[in-house]
Amino acid sequence: MNLIIIKKIRTSNFNDERVVQKITDMWKVASTELSNHKGTTYGLYYEYESDYKGDYTLGVAVEGENESSIVIPPGTKYEIFEVNAAEEQGVYNTWNEIWKKEEEGQLKRAYTYDFEKYSPDGRIDVYIAVEENS
Repeated sequence: MNLIIIKKIRTSNFNDERVVQKITDMWKVASTELSNHKGTTYGLYYEYESDYKGDYTLGVAVEGENESSIVIPPGTKYEIFEVNAAEEQGVYNTWNEIWKKEEEGQLKRAYTYDFEKYSPDGRIDVYIAVEENS
């Protein structure tokens, strides 16, 4: 899959006191640019410094190809988490579930490319890249 980044930020969940504001602002800017986009939109997590406690890059993306598009390697193994889109904090709650599974040793993340997939029908899934032997 090839993704074109519309807007991106560099942040950390635990070491950036402005993380929520940065993510909110990024999505607002990207939403303006994507106002006529009818397809799937992605929140792409990549360029991980370490694990979920370290810095990472988050970008709003759409499928497509250009000179700067990011290629998600074919055959990447993912564990998929369905978000309860009816909950106001559904995406956040899903990430908490992911982090908990990881802390408990039930999820062996690869820390390559993870993404939130926002489908046009309102469904949201979080795809977590996992180690091949997990």
